[in-house]
This record gives sequence, structure tokens and C-alpha cells, in this order.
Amino acid sequence: MAKTVGIIGAGPSGLVAAKNLLGAGFRVTIFEGKDRVGGLWPVRKDEVGGLVHPLMVANQSKHTVQFSDLAWEEDAPQLPRAWQIGRYLERYRDRYCKDADIRLGSNVAAAEPVSVVDHMGQASTNWRLIVETPEGGRERLQFDYLLIAAGFFSRPALPGVHFEQAGIPVIHSSAYRNLSSLGLPAADKGKNILVVGGQMSGVEIAGTIATHLSSATNATGPSCIPELVSYSVQHVIQRPVWVFPLHTSPNPTSPVPSFLPLDLPSYNLSNRPSPLINTQGHISEEAAKRVHSLFQTALGTDQSNFSPTVAVPEHAGSDPAYLAVSDTYMDFVRCGLIKVARGRLASISHGTATITPDTSELPERHGTAEATDSAAISQLAAVILATGFDATAPLSFLPREVLETLSYSPTDQVHPVALAFHGTHHPSVPNLGFVGFYRSPYWGVMEMQARFLADLWSASPASPSMAEALAKDTSIERSLELRTDPRASQFPMGDYAYLMQEFAAALNMKLRPAMGETPPLPPAGKGMDILTPARYPDNNLTEEQDKEVTEALQQTYRTTLNGLTGTSFVAKVVFRSLLGEWKLERDIVSQLPSHPSGHFSGTAKFLLRAGTMDGREGSASAGQDDVGLAMEYLYIEQGDFKANNGFTFRATRRYVYRYDEKKDKLSVWFVKTDDQKKADYLFHEVDFARPDDDKKPWTATAGHLCIDDFYDVKYEFGFQAVNLKNWRIRYSVKGPKKDYTIDGTYTR
Repeated sequence: MAKTVGIIGAGPSGLVAAKNLLGAGFRVTIFEGKDRVGGLWPVRKDEVGGLVHPLMVANQSKHTVQFSDLAWEEDAPQLPRAWQIGRYLERYRDRYCKDADIRLGSNVAAAEPVSVVDHMGQASTNWRLIVETPEGGRERLQFDYLLIAAGFFSRPALPGVHFEQAGIPVIHSSAYRNLSSLGLPAADKGKNILVVGGQMSGVEIAGTIATHLSSATNATGPSCIPELVSYSVQHVIQRPVWVFPLHTSPNPTSPVPSFLPLDLPSYNLSNRPSPLINTQGHISEEAAKRVHSLFQTALGTDQSNFSPTVAVPEHAGSDPAYLAVSDTYMDFVRCGLIKVARGRLASISHGTATITPDTSELPERHGTAEATDSAAISQLAAVILATGFDATAPLSFLPREVLETLSYSPTDQVHPVALAFHGTHHPSVPNLGFVGFYRSPYWGVMEMQARFLADLWSASPASPSMAEALAKDTSIERSLELRTDPRASQFPMGDYAYLMQEFAAALNMKLRPAMGETPPLPPAGKGMDILTPARYPDNNLTEEQDKEVTEALQQTYRTTLNGLTGTSFVAKVVFRSLLGEWKLERDIVSQLPSHPSGHFSGTAKFLLRAGTMDGREGSASAGQDDVGLAMEYLYIEQGDFKANNGFTFRATRRYVYRYDEKKDKLSVWFVKTDDQKKADYLFHEVDFARPDDDKKPWTATAGHLCIDDFYDVKYEFGFQAVNLKNWRIRYSVKGPKKDYTIDGTYTR
């Protein structure tokens, strides 16, 4: 008779666990508290009430956010939105979990081990679950095995600060959706939106709120919030973090860097010696310095060019490096819409927050001296708590004796329990398993954990490779040591490639070759060898599964090759890098006396806002914003034009810059003469070209025919790793009554 498994959670961890346990012959029941599968990931664009905004962009690409034997649709965006990930999980359920009993709207209130004796007189332990049903009743069910896939991020964590006297809205970052939902007061009562928390979610939400402020301020219609232009984001952090954009370069020191989604260069096996050694957990000073150096090279800066408040100082180079991801955060810091302060939130009362120094991060221990007095941030309009999630919530139904066996620590949000073999089980509770229960779980590792438990629970005796892996495992000891280790890494189980290698060795799985070769890159001088879940498919694939694996590998190869040898993602990176203010110097040389020559000196501002339909109604690109996240810039330049004849006057002009994700195109639009916030019609699309000489910068061309006058446009883009440091645009304008050139240079 088949053994039974109860799985708690129908997110990615629960579904991939069900698929693998079904394949190993188990009878599977999944309990999910929501009325849908997907866990954190919503399945509709308009879903409300969840912990993840449906329109949020994933910070890893579809090549990583997938399971080995289900490829994404070819036209899916490289960086999927949250609701699209939910839809992917629905497809995965339909493909591989049809034989599982999935009970939606069912919460497990309690679980306890019970002793049973089978018909042969053999004693064993089962799990008895008390399940709250959708109808409001309770049901008792019994299983041979229990698997927890309830997620590490299921309940927001709040700091130990009282907010009763705050006098303003206070919400967790997972609840933020838009400015209107904050109920902001008039700016004369509060104009600062305080974001507390300086790691991944803090940086992301600060950048998101700043984007919403910028968009609302520069929108074409009236603002829904009075005096919005006076608002800003006040971001309280404990330590400086490296902030990566969503696209980075595998050759950041090149004058013509290539660009790929952030995760692909990160998981390039060509840059690491084999076999892999774990780079996470305890971080030595030498290892910390090496990582800081790699991050600085990847970004091309220590971040001081954005602001001293976000610079990673040299004296911090021996501490473990922390990173976050945002496309907008750093440039909003540069332009002052986000203001950064160091310390901890101590209290908040009547719209004023008290920030105290974080004694664990004081600079004195690095041999420097800085002020350590408390500071106040006043005129607050709202507080956003980006303070992470309570990892103990998914364990609340386990009995005390089981938690004690797991070395449960209710105050540790990184290692709430100590588990064997990379977070999968505890040998003293052999019929209890975990999938995806660690900080920053990767989909490939979730799949490996599910395979591991399916083998562990079905194979008796264990295979030689499994037995050897278990004999050498020190995961429990490492977890307990890291709880008090001051040099613990940001993500103690964050070495994705190493974890995949270790699970593959235990499961006797081989790494499948990539689909093709790519040009050699520094520092190894080899082509990219990118690790994705599809590189480790099941050992016994069906024909249908093999097609999915092959398609997933081909998608990764095509994406990588187009980025390395073509122009993919360059327009996107240029568009991102334009945000903020530039110094503009422009020369105009006319061959006709009717048009004066001269020099313009001034500034150019790229003001980010939500995409508009102005000027493109009915066009082929009119439906591009089908996920509600297209953005554009209102471009405003102002300065003085001094003609060669000595005449000087104030000059200004406006455009709208847009990026079309589906076409991977940057375009420039004229604005209406009677409403200069609105786009009127297309000026030109920018066509990028990779230069023949790799010592030259990126170039692009465009053209525009205006009645009888032709504008021949040429661009040059000078990058410093992932960011534009300067760029140039030259127009040659010829027509019956025009013959002149414009040569403008933009610098930060």
C-alpha cells in the first residue's frame, strides 16, 4: 500500500514536492490556506490582500525562476511579473500534480506524532493533522510523512517599537500598493515617507515609493495628492549595501559591456573552480574583501558618486558584503528624492521618528570617528516597515517536543530551526521534511530538496551516493554555529551553485551540457556556462519532459548569445541609466545665415513616470503595457543659448522618452505644443549597433523625416560597468531651408 504524505503549502515548494513524491509512488495531499495555489505568488493582475504586489517584477529571470521540466512561454518577459509566476505555477500544477489531493482554503492548525502498529505488528510513527476546513469545521487526518512547504516569508515581522502614538499610517512593506492607499496627509502636516529597513525589501520598497512619487508628480493629469512635489522618502538603514540593477554585465570593464539579467552572470560556472566550495555561511575577512572587490567591479563604483550616504567605505571591506536589487533606488538617492540615514528606529510619536545609532555597526571599530547621537526625522506622513518576515510562523502547528528536537529558536529569523542536509530534514524526526524553508530559496534548490526527500523516504537502504552525502553532512552544526557568528553572510544558504552541486552528488545526477558555446569572457577567458534548473533534469525523463528541458536550455542559450553578440538589453540599461539630472553642453553649427550657430549650456532632467498612451493610440505599440508596468520619462532641458553673433537667450525643450519591453526599443517622442507634459508623435526609434572595435563605446542611429527636412541622428553611450557616465547625440539636419548640425554631450 502506498505511503501517504501531507504537504503544508501549495506554493512552488509544495507543488514541486508533490510532483516528486507522486513520481516516487506516494499518495499526496496538499493543504493550502488560500483559495488558490501559488503561495506568495498571485495568479491575477488585480489580486488584492496578498504579501506580493501582482505587478512586482521578479529580481531573477525566468531562466532561474522555473523548474527543470517546464519551460516558460517563449514570449514571456525575461523578468516575469509576480502574477505571471503564479500562472506558471498553475501550469506546473496542471502538468504534474493532477494526482495530488489539493485542499484549498484549508489551514493546518496542529500536527502531532502518533505511534501506530501495522498489521504485521511493526511499530512506527505517523502524523496526525488537525485541519481547519473551508466550511469552518475541523478534520483529523493521519499521514505517514509530513512535509512543510509553508514558505519562509509567510508572515510579516515587525520591530519591537510601539506605534500607538505614531499619529500617522504605519504599514509593512508587503502591504504597500500605491500612494493613495497610504492616506497621506497634506504636505504641511507631513511630507516625509519613512522606510525602515536597509536590506532587500527596504531598498526595493524605497525605490518603488520614489518611483510612485516621481510618477504622480510628473503625470499628465492633476495630482491626487496636494503638494506632492514636496514629498520625499526617508530611508533608515543599518549598514551600506551594494545595490545592483536588474541587468548587469559579464564584462563590466569593457568600453562596450554586454548586458544580461542579473542572475545569469551570477551563476556562470566558468568563473568558479570545480568542485565548488561553499562561499556562504561564515565569511572570513579575506573572503569579504574579495566579494566587495567583485561587487565594486560589477557596479563600476563604490557608490559614492550617487551619494556619500550610500557609499561602501573602504573600512567596511573586511565585513561581510550585503546586497540589494533595484533599478531606480540609486538614482533617486542621487537626485535627493530618497534621503538615507544610518541607525535604528527607536521610537515614533506624533509624526516624528527617533533614530539611534546601531552599536553593532559603529564606525569606531574600524578606526574612524563619527557622531553617534540620536537623530529625529520629523514631518512624517507615513511609515513603511521593510523589516522582513517571521520565519517561525510556518512552524506554529508543531508540538513543543518536536520543536525542541529541531533546536527551535523563536527569535532567530535566519535559522529558526537546525536541519540536516541543507535544510531538508532532521534525523531524529525521520518522517518530517522541509522544502524551500530557508532565506532566499532558489527554485532549482527547491526542486533538488524535493527530489532528495522523495529518495530519502522511498529508498531503503539508501543509495551509496545518498549514504555518503548524509555521513559527511554537517548542516545542523553549521546552522547552530551561524546563529551567534558575527561574520555570518547575508544569506547563509545563498550559494546556489554549490547547493545544486551537493544535491546532485547525493542524488547521483549529472550536469547536462549547455546548448551551445558563447564568446570567451574575462576573467576566466571561457564562454559562459550558466547554471539553471534545466541543467539538472531528472534521470528518467519522459519524451514530453525532455522537450521542456531542451526548450528551457535553448531559451537560456538564445538569451545569453543575443546579449553577448547582439544588442539585447542595451536599450533597457540605457533607459534605466537616464534617470535624474545631467549637465548638457551643445554646439550648433549652421551653414545658412538664417539659422544662427552657437553654444547651449544647461541641464537635462529625465523625470520618471508611468507610461502614457499619448501619441500612440491605435499604433502597434499601443498594447505594450499589458502588465501595467511600462514607464517613460518626461525630458526637460533648460539653459542658455549664446549665439556666435553675441545674442544670448534662455532656451528650453521637452521630449518624452519611452522603452518598449516587447520590442526592446528606446524611442523619443515630440510633446504637444499646448500641453508639454503629453507626447504628441514619434520623433525616432533608437537602433543600437555593436561597434566593430571593442575599445569604442556603444553606438546607435536614428532618423526622422519632418516634411522636407531629414534628421540624421547618431548616438554614443559611454558606460562605466552598468551605468552611463556620459553620452552624446549628434543631429545632421538637411532640407530646402535647413543645413546644420547639433552636437550635444551629457555628463553627470
